[in-house]
Amino acid sequence: MFSMPPANGSKPAAPAAGAADVVKDSSDRAFMADVIEASRDVPVIVDFWAPWCGPCKQLGPIIEKVVRAAKGAVRLVKIDTDANPMIASQLRVQSIPAVYAFFQGRPVDGFMGALPESQVKAFVDKLVALAKQAGVGGDDMLDEAFAQAKELMEGGDLQGALDLYSQILQAEPENAQAYAGIVRCLIAAGDLENAKQMLAQAPEAIAKDKELANVRASLEVAEQASNAGPIPELMEKVAHDPNDHAARFDLAMALFAAGKREAAVDELLEIFKRDRTWNDDGARKQLVKFFEAFGQTDPLTVKTRRRLSTMMFS
Repeated sequence: MFSMPPANGSKPAAPAAGAADVVKDSSDRAFMADVIEASRDVPVIVDFWAPWCGPCKQLGPIIEKVVRAAKGAVRLVKIDTDANPMIASQLRVQSIPAVYAFFQGRPVDGFMGALPESQVKAFVDKLVALAKQAGVGGDDMLDEAFAQAKELMEGGDLQGALDLYSQILQAEPENAQAYAGIVRCLIAAGDLENAKQMLAQAPEAIAKDKELANVRASLEVAEQASNAGPIPELMEKVAHDPNDHAARFDLAMALFAAGKREAAVDELLEIFKRDRTWNDDGARKQLVKFFEAFGQTDPLTVKTRRRLSTMMFS
């Protein structure tokens, strides 16, 4: 169900989630906005097709799949030539499917007929490389990929997030954020041994990066939390005796291990509120470890620091 990124550097399958907005139907009237203007940001592929065309039905799903896998690096516009003959005529489209690629307002490449997926992918890869050479969209696309990976992970699609982080790492082997993202996926999946192995094998150039320092803290807390016990039993203990701080501490760790970060923080703050000296200031010290795991700029870290400060000086 959950697989490590391939050791040989091969590209894992792209996650199915997201990127639907990079494929759209258009028309003669909208061509200028959807293709010419849009191509000033990223390459736009135009697929001229018709409902009666057999090869179009073959090519359509393939080109959509490859464009979606590019995660926003290119866009696809589909134009039904029966309903919208004008642009096809202007471009002298003689037969369909016909595919044109536009970049920075002008046509730059194209092909005719239904090609196999490998050739379509090579066509798209060439457009992505062209955009990178022109210095268009690189940082924005990377930021978008990280945002999507985070969204996938928070939504519970750990394999999808892992695949996306792995794709980023394949393109940039010393990207600390992507490397840490893979380790976080492994930790979230409970695969602590592989997470530990990944950290031990981190490239020297990023081994001391703050992203990896944060994820090391996450691994340490996850290992500590792995022996916390079942959440329902711990909740029952705390309900029976709200001052059973050891049980509440274990509950916080179990919640952390289950990905319920805010609930885990709440339990530690409750211990601090009830007895700030318990276990040699154990609740506050554990919160500090959580902050290291979350990252100092994480919204939950910032919010919890404020709450802790209020408690300390109230």
